Amino acid sequence: MNSTIRVLQVNVNTSFYRIDRYKLGDFFGPVDLGLHLSGKNNGLNIGVGLFAGSILPGSNRLIFSGFSPCWGGFYISSMGGAGLEFNNLGINLLSIIGKSATPSILYLNRNHGEEIQVELLPIKPDDIWTAGRQGVYSMMDFTYQEFGDKFGSKPRILATGPAARSTDMGAICSAAIRDNKITNVDTWAGRGGLGSKLFQEHGIVAIIYGGTHLEEDFRDRSVADKWFKDKYDQILAVKDFEATTKYRFDPKFQTGGTLGVNYANISGRLIAFNYKSIYFSEQERLDLHKNFIQDHYLKQFNEETIATKQQKTCGEPCSALCKKMNGEYKKDYEPYQTLGPLCGIFDQRSAEKLVHHADILGFDAISAGGVLSWLMECLDEDLLSPEEVGVSRKPKFDLDNFDLINDSSLNSEVGIELLDSIIQNRGILNFAEGARKFGRKISRQKGKEFLDKFLYIAFARKGWMVPNQYWTPGVLSPMAIMGKYYMYYGNEFFRPRDLGRLAAERFQAELVMDNLGVCRFHRGWAEDMLPEIMDKIYNLKDEFIHNINMTASRINSRNASVFWESERNLDFVMSFLRRKIEIDKSDDPQLKQWLDRFEENKAEAGLDFWYEIHKGIQESLREF
Repeated sequence: MNSTIRVLQVNVNTSFYRIDRYKLGDFFGPVDLGLHLSGKNNGLNIGVGLFAGSILPGSNRLIFSGFSPCWGGFYISSMGGAGLEFNNLGINLLSIIGKSATPSILYLNRNHGEEIQVELLPIKPDDIWTAGRQGVYSMMDFTYQEFGDKFGSKPRILATGPAARSTDMGAICSAAIRDNKITNVDTWAGRGGLGSKLFQEHGIVAIIYGGTHLEEDFRDRSVADKWFKDKYDQILAVKDFEATTKYRFDPKFQTGGTLGVNYANISGRLIAFNYKSIYFSEQERLDLHKNFIQDHYLKQFNEETIATKQQKTCGEPCSALCKKMNGEYKKDYEPYQTLGPLCGIFDQRSAEKLVHHADILGFDAISAGGVLSWLMECLDEDLLSPEEVGVSRKPKFDLDNFDLINDSSLNSEVGIELLDSIIQNRGILNFAEGARKFGRKISRQKGKEFLDKFLYIAFARKGWMVPNQYWTPGVLSPMAIMGKYYMYYGNEFFRPRDLGRLAAERFQAELVMDNLGVCRFHRGWAEDMLPEIMDKIYNLKDEFIHNINMTASRINSRNASVFWESERNLDFVMSFLRRKIEIDKSDDPQLKQWLDRFEENKAEAGLDFWYEIHKGIQESLREF
């Protein structure tokens, strides 16, 4: 096995490239080395873990890292399956620096151990984005048409859309290629806006890569089975099948995937109408879940996707089959939550239209949904007029006489118009510097009530992030990286200081997987076994664990989290505390004390609560 990490550094301004080698042990993967390289040259780093191409399931995740234009700090995003073809380049990491003089496609190919071929093709992105399937899909089609026949084996394409040029929340899209055709099973590196970084800071609109370079990957299944038998009394395939139950099919809920299991289980914790559901009574939320989700939105998904077994992988061999499809539409919980119930949409046909439009434009769907739901509430309450934001009408944004089909369709159409307005800078909508800065500017004109309806996490001067879609304080934690699962997002109440400690532990556990390029859907075994496998293959377990802790502390040393700026954040936490007492019947005296403090002065209590989480994080992620 290789004892160095090989980095292809490409300066897309000068077209100069070289391969650098870093000793394994000094660095272990695309996160710790990405952090080091980002500090040196502020580039975008794309790479795989040490086990890419191996028999370990989920080990072909492609990891992106760099300083995020959206978050304002170092960020990590990842994409399923796309590491399989990257591994054929015979490198571990691509580091892009400089900026191309014109928007370009980057071509990388390596055949049978030869030197990597590196080319830049200047293009006019608008001509491509507006053709064929449009947006990111047309960009993938065009790139494959231009370069596909140069590869000895199937390549992979990374593409951006118009959102990468117009906003700081542009994503990077890819899809597996089968039988010389780009499939509908798209995968995304969305969170953090690294698509915007790729386009705006480096001038790269798409990347195509692959080759036939052969690596000495770990493929001895009998050896792996012995390790797993010793640890779990199960062979690798059986343990992995058990660990990925939720993502395939969970018999407890008679559904599968993140969308199916989360909506089946969420009940009165449903979030809808730009979080206004936190102000509903529990019975109203239960009725909403029963009538709109269980009996319709989830029912559609179960009948159309689960019952018909429209299940695919992200592009690598994997038993999870987590990509739940309905024809061309891929169904994941958070995109179909933020661009679904959060935007007042409870019908799959309407959600499909809005999610697909956001995807075409190349938005991070979760960020886009959080922004749209905020703008839609402001339209509904006359804080914005349709003319100001370039739309033809107002949404229907409350439960009174809500028509499940027609009003979902209306909200979807308004959402599509808003996305187009953001891309075209219609009216007052200018998101070039992010939603938080936009919100501040408009609030100076319309009053703080405008910004108070936007639930987001603030970082540094203008960084922002729409939180993960769970009604729990953990998703608003002051961590150095938010919007991913680098925090604790369970439904239990913990003292905020303990919550901070749990968030730090989760951060370190997630880094184990990301720095080795392993999908978190396999975390049921990966968190425990990956350090053991590092020991078995490289004899570097202790060094690896130390490196994870050091990497977490070094990322945290740049933690510039800002106390919650929006009143909706405070209400989100306070309503969670109240629900834990009134509905979940918790008798924790600490919980009661915190709720009393919030009800007396929520701004002061919120600041103390936030700082207590911060204390737990800081004391857990100190560099010793």
